[in-house]
Amino acid sequence: MPGTSTPSASSRTRRPRPGRTRRVLAVIALATAVVTAVLAFALGRGSAGTAAPATVSTPEAQEPANPELLALARRDADDPLALGSPDAPVVLIEYSDFQCPFCGRFARETKPDLVRDYVDKGILRIEWRNFPVFGAESDQAARAGWAAGQQNRFWQFHDEAYAEPRRRNAGDFSEDNLLAMARKAGVEDLARFEKDMASEAAHQAVTRDSEEGYGIGVTSTPAFLINGRPVLGAQPTDVFTGIIDEAAEQARQQEDGDE
Repeated sequence: MPGTSTPSASSRTRRPRPGRTRRVLAVIALATAVVTAVLAFALGRGSAGTAAPATVSTPEAQEPANPELLALARRDADDPLALGSPDAPVVLIEYSDFQCPFCGRFARETKPDLVRDYVDKGILRIEWRNFPVFGAESDQAARAGWAAGQQNRFWQFHDEAYAEPRRRNAGDFSEDNLLAMARKAGVEDLARFEKDMASEAAHQAVTRDSEEGYGIGVTSTPAFLINGRPVLGAQPTDVFTGIIDEAAEQARQQEDGDE
């Protein structure tokens, strides 16, 4: 994702990408300006390495969301890799790798608060995108998550995979360990899980998510879009809640204006 981030907040990919079209570069340029403004505001008011909430006093104080990024929200009611109502006013898209330690930090420290305070209240929808960047075990874990989703246990698998810090490319995401995670996550048909994990459909689903991320310039994990506004890295929870609150208010004002 375009923008700046401290090394402690995200994990860089190692896969170079070819040059992009002028249209995509324009999207990236706008996204860079937005994320820079958001994080500069947040970090500028913080102290001792802790970012202050990224809230602003008026909706006009922040650049409007880029419509091309906003349109990436799928809002598919049957998507097992999504949480929350398809009609929620705010959609957070997350590009993540199960081997990324900062993705794990977000999963353990921030996501539960967002689910309780926003998803469960119908304000926020979270849409997961597989973005495996750290090699074979990342790809395998991504396909395993998709396979768990075919039995409506993706988020349980997600929580189990991120339950604790794990070693990267050291066997923690081997097929046997992924099967054990699926079992703990409540996946009932483990034979189907293994078949789905190895399927072409799983490969295509993961590829679709990855290409979407690369297409908009994602270069590190975790990366997020909140109603089309980029956020890079495992930022403090207040950064997310501030942007979500503003996005929800802007959505409400737009709805009132359309009536």
